This record gives sequence, C-alpha cells and structure tokens, in this order.
Amino acid sequence: MLSFVVRLRSRSHFSIKSRLGSEGGVRVAGSGAQRRKQAKQRVGILIAGFAVLFSIVGSRLVWYGFREPLTTASIGNPTLVASRPDIVDRNGELLATDLNMTSLYADPRRIVDPNEVVEKLSSVVPNLDWRETHQKLRSKTAFQWLKRQLTPRQQADILALGIPGIGFRPEKRRFYPGAETASHIVGHVNVDNQGLAGMERYLDQQGLADLRQLGMTSGAPLEPVRLSIDIRVQTIVRDVAAKAMESYQAEAAGAAIIDVDTGEVIAMASVPDYNPNEPSRNLPDGSVDKEYEKGWFNRMSNATFEMGSTFKSFTLAMGLDAGKINLNTVVDASRPIRMGGFTIKDFKGKNRALTIPEVFQYSSNIGTAAVADRVGIEGHQEFLTRLGLLSKMNTEMPGVATPTQPRTWKKINSVTISFGHGVATTPLQTAVAAASLINGGKLLPPTFLPRGPEAAAYLAKTVVKDSTSADMRYLFTWNGLKGSGRGAQVEGFNVGGKTGTADKVINGRYASNINFNAFVAAFPMDKPKYIVLSIIDAPKTGEHGGRTAASTAAPMVKQIISRSAPLLGVKPRFGNGDEYLLADY
Repeated sequence: MLSFVVRLRSRSHFSIKSRLGSEGGVRVAGSGAQRRKQAKQRVGILIAGFAVLFSIVGSRLVWYGFREPLTTASIGNPTLVASRPDIVDRNGELLATDLNMTSLYADPRRIVDPNEVVEKLSSVVPNLDWRETHQKLRSKTAFQWLKRQLTPRQQADILALGIPGIGFRPEKRRFYPGAETASHIVGHVNVDNQGLAGMERYLDQQGLADLRQLGMTSGAPLEPVRLSIDIRVQTIVRDVAAKAMESYQAEAAGAAIIDVDTGEVIAMASVPDYNPNEPSRNLPDGSVDKEYEKGWFNRMSNATFEMGSTFKSFTLAMGLDAGKINLNTVVDASRPIRMGGFTIKDFKGKNRALTIPEVFQYSSNIGTAAVADRVGIEGHQEFLTRLGLLSKMNTEMPGVATPTQPRTWKKINSVTISFGHGVATTPLQTAVAAASLINGGKLLPPTFLPRGPEAAAYLAKTVVKDSTSADMRYLFTWNGLKGSGRGAQVEGFNVGGKTGTADKVINGRYASNINFNAFVAAFPMDKPKYIVLSIIDAPKTGEHGGRTAASTAAPMVKQIISRSAPLLGVKPRFGNGDEYLLADY
C-alpha cells in the first residue's frame, strides 16, 4: 500500500513539472495581466459604490435641512427666536422683557427605543407626562416638542444623557419683574410669546403679531413700549386693594388713579389678580387650578356694576348744566316717592326740604330723583350718553365691558338711574366721567400710554359748561368736608368726592344684605389734578363695623392718597381750618 502511494505522488509530480516545462512561461504571463484587470474593475466598482453611498447620504442631509424648518412651521411657530419689545412704566422702570431660553424637541423617526428615552428624560425633567411623551416619540412626524423653556441645568443634564434623535431650539420667554403688581394692565403671553391679555395683547393687535410671522422681530431689539402708569403708585394702589379685600372679607376690590388733564391712567388694580409669569397653575393631580384663574378677571374695566350713589354726581351735574337747578335750589325730600308699585326713600333721611349741597351731603335719593324729573327722561339719557356712561369705553386695554341700560326708558327707570340703580357701567369709565365734571367739563378717553397736553387738548370733548364744573368742584369739596367723604380726607391734600353704596344684584334680584361699594374722589380740590376711584365688592365688615362705602371704599382712597400724593408731585396746602376751600368757589 505504501509503495503504491509513493509511486502515485511521484507520477503526479512528474506530470505537473512536464506541463510547466512545456507551456508554463506563456500561461503565467497571461494569468497576471488578467488578475490586474480584474483588480482594477473591483476597485472601480468599490469607488462607484462609495460615490453612490455618499451621494445618498448627502442628498438625505440636504433633504433634512430643508424639511426641518417646514416641519417646525407646521406647528404654528416658524419664528422661534422672535422677540417682543420691553414694556416700561412712565419713568422707564422695566415691566416686561424677554429672556433667552432653550426648548427640547425630538425627531421620532430617529428614536430607537421610546421607552428608554422617556425613562431617561424623566430623571431630568420633573412632572414629565410619560404617556403623552411616549405617544409623541412613536408618532410618524419629523418634529415633536417634548419640553418648552428648559433651565440651563436641565439642558446640560439632557445633553449628558446622549440620547440620539433629540435636540434643542432657542426660544424667548416673557418675564415680568413685578409679578402681580400690574398684571391686569401689562397682561401676559402664551408659551409661543403671543400676547393674550392686557397691553401685551394690544401690542399684537397693533401689528406685532404680523411682524413676528414675517420674522421681522428676530433681529435687532425693538424700542421699549412706554406706558402711562407709575409702577411706584401702582404698587401702592394694588397693596391697598389687596389689604382691603382681606380686612373687609370681601369678594374683590380695586382702585384706579387718572390724570384729569390728560386722561392718563396712572395706576389701576383689581384683586384677586394673578402672576403673569405663571398665568395658569396646576394642582397636585395635574388639573388646572380654576380658583387661581379667577384672578384673570379685571373688574375695573372688564366688568359692569351698578355704581350706586356715585351716580348722584352725574344727576346733579345734569340739572346744573341744563339750568334746572343751581346751588341755592331747594327740593322737597320730606316724604318717600311712590311710583309704579315701588317706594323711593332715603337711607337715614332728614324728612325735610334740602338744598342741593345737602342733597349731595346726605345722599338723598328723593332729592336726586326730583332733579332728574325736572330734566326729563330724554334729557337724562342724552346726558349720560354724552358722558360716555352708556356706551363701550374707548381705550387701548383689550377686554372692555359694555354698559347695560333698560331697553326702553320709563319714568321709573330715570328715577332709579338718578341714584345709581338700573344702569351698570365699568368702574374705570365712571372715574373718567367724574374727571370731566371737575376738570372744566372736558371728557377725555382714558389711555394707558403717555399723552401730552397737546394731544389731550385735541382729543378733549366738552360735555358740561365750565360753570357746571365749578359747581361740581364745590359739591365734591362740600361732601369731603361735611358728608360721607370725610373718611377719605387727608390733611393738606383737600380730598373731595362721593360715596356709593349699592345693593348688589344676585340672580336678578337685589340682595339687601350684600353691597357693592364705591368712592369717587378728586384731589387737591383747590386745583384738581387726579381722580381716584375705589371699589369693594360684597364686604362683610368695614371700619367701625359698617358695611357702607363710607366705612370701606372711602378709607381705601384715604390710604392711596396719603401714600401716593408725594410721589405724584402734589404739594400739601394748609390753612386756618378747611372752610377756606369752600370760599374759593
């Protein structure tokens, strides 16, 4: 067996050698050329393959580059870094500004394991909604917001997680340094920096929203928007209203200060209010706090109330302006008025004839009704319309309520409206109308933007005679010294005004034990510069135990004037007693 294998191997070896010896040279040369050719072909194919691969990758990158902005735009926010102008007060103090923020997004097509991504993100982002985030990561879209407006620390922690398929985009967040202080005036924005309320919404209505859509607010900073309010005085007004609401156990409170010569709103507050940095608040169970959101409601300009006896100012001014009465006129207030099944009587009436100053001082419903009767129904309606009390107020502030009045005025309507029942207006427009009674008879639309004397003179509309305005200044001063306005008197600043205690309407009926109180005042009465109006809704108690406007709304005005008058540049004036004030008229 072994010899056979050796012979077979030697025979095969001899056969191979003989073949190589006879034609080996030619065959070896041909085989090498062919291999080189095949190698070149393989290299060419490999190069072509890489070229195709890189072309595909490049085209996809270009596609993503064009696709991403369109996808972002599809969610309604094509200009993510668009800016809003700063808002400042009349002295340049900052009320609202933009902060640079970063938001987290995902491209679900690049997410490998949504469960893992949600788990990792929840370790950094508090209160992350697992279900909602998981649904977003499993969607077929190319762009999904995961968390808006992250802190720098959160962004750094998420970057450290190294999650593919997520990224960050720059955004702007609105910041309000004063928080609640001027929330109803300044307003607030949504997460996309679009104005929703107050002057923020006004700016969008003036074209800012259109500029943002065109991307024209993402470059150089816009010029600040200056308001008419003084944040120092605004702080005082808001503080007084908040403390009054608490101490009087009321549902709400508010106040405003208006420059009678220009119509500028210097301050306006309505409580309860809210923090515009956090316009909505979530409860522990994730639901929205509806009680907190009640603070959005601005009772000074977006609510109407029957303003009670403050309307007696307008009724007496109407009689004076029409020449039906003068300050020496005497009207009979000795007995109640019975009309249409109703009885009109006075609260703590004197049961005698009263002069016009006494009608104002004792807040006589009977005497006021007698004045309205002398003017007549048509004249009464026309006069209130002239003062802007029956139509929607014209101002920059969005969300202004429209007054209500009877569809058809009858004599009983004119009588009750004369002392503040039957017509509901906003507190702010009541203050504006009162300003026209003491500034020489000029009605000026209120403004939350600066307005100079020339612009005010152009806009002013004469609504009462100058002599009527002088008489009303006398009546305001008289009541401030001798009547229900004594609770608002501030020594040296000569405060005059008229209280209003109205039975509040509950479910269409007057509630005899629930009041809506107001006090409209002017100061200094020797040369009026400012109107101050305060309201207190449904107080349960007041100073010295009373629930009337004299015990609640008037003390609010006293606190506001005593604290803000020096800031407003009003100098105190002292004399020998206060009777000299009446002698000025």
